[in-house]
Amino acid sequence: MKKFIMLCTVLLMLSACSKSNTAKEISVSMATRTITDLAGREVTIPVNVKSIICVNVGTLRFTTYMQALDLVSGVEQNELKPSISKLFSFVNNDKFSALPVIGDNGKTFDEEIIKLSPEVIMAAFDRESADALQTKTGIPVVAIPLIDNAFDDICYDTLRLMGEVYNKKERANELIQYMRDINADLKNRIKDIKNEDKPSVYAGGISFKGAHGFEGTEALYSPFYIIDADNVADRTGQTGAFNIDVEQVLEWDPAIIFIDFNGLPLINEDYAKRPDFYNSFNAIKNNKVYSQISFRSNAVNIELALADTYYAAKTIYPDRFTDIDPAVKADEIFEKMLGVKCYDMLKKAGYEFRPIKIGK
Repeated sequence: MKKFIMLCTVLLMLSACSKSNTAKEISVSMATRTITDLAGREVTIPVNVKSIICVNVGTLRFTTYMQALDLVSGVEQNELKPSISKLFSFVNNDKFSALPVIGDNGKTFDEEIIKLSPEVIMAAFDRESADALQTKTGIPVVAIPLIDNAFDDICYDTLRLMGEVYNKKERANELIQYMRDINADLKNRIKDIKNEDKPSVYAGGISFKGAHGFEGTEALYSPFYIIDADNVADRTGQTGAFNIDVEQVLEWDPAIIFIDFNGLPLINEDYAKRPDFYNSFNAIKNNKVYSQISFRSNAVNIELALADTYYAAKTIYPDRFTDIDPAVKADEIFEKMLGVKCYDMLKKAGYEFRPIKIGK
């Protein structure tokens, strides 16, 4: 009898412990915390976020940098079958193609999102749009800004926020430090070059809202901006990408010209129509035309912009970058940001660092 009573007591204790542990697990899974997103909104999210979707430009890209793709449960249509100049999607195409489609380039498929029921929606939205999506779906929406420059404090802010949401603060800090180290390395190499000793440069064929010819350029162009290059487009007083008067570019006659590969076919077509115009540039006469791997596809692809910066720097200031092999440096950057070396993929697709013969 005593043995029976003891056995019952043990079973009751085990049952109580089991219920207690289950209750604790449920409590942990239901526990929440409040974060402040980059639109200044307070958002309540789970303590341990296990599933997300990424809406609009930049969210999935930065989530890839954060090594948090295991959390992603659905993707936008525009992430499928991407061009190689959208490198993060290109190398993860098999993974993204296996996931449900929840929108397209910022347009949300609300019923599909509700059906999928992620714990958090990461969205490159303003306050009003984030609030509206959160109200429609009943799912917490964490807002980040649209990011269109490679060396911008807002990049660091986005990484910090994602580190907080994804519980990956160490990875966020690692990436921020890596980008700051690159910034410091570039700045230190060229810090004592006088402005009068810098050759003038121009970037043509820059992609923005599609491909552009020689007139497509950019003021404060990221690969030039960080190395204090004398970008003739900056003389216009504009910011960002725009179409410039090419006759004005000829008047400035930049010493070095860089061409975005995405615009090269259009430039070659135009060259066939008016070769005399292009051959009037001293940079073309002197074989001082070089490539830039297109980095703006659905806004800026940070890893490509960083790689382009080193190639531009080595071309413009060769004596300051004698130890840098742009292809090797690119693979270092790709591996750090994307987890895989990609330069050979780019090269096979015709995107590589090399001199360019316009019209050839």
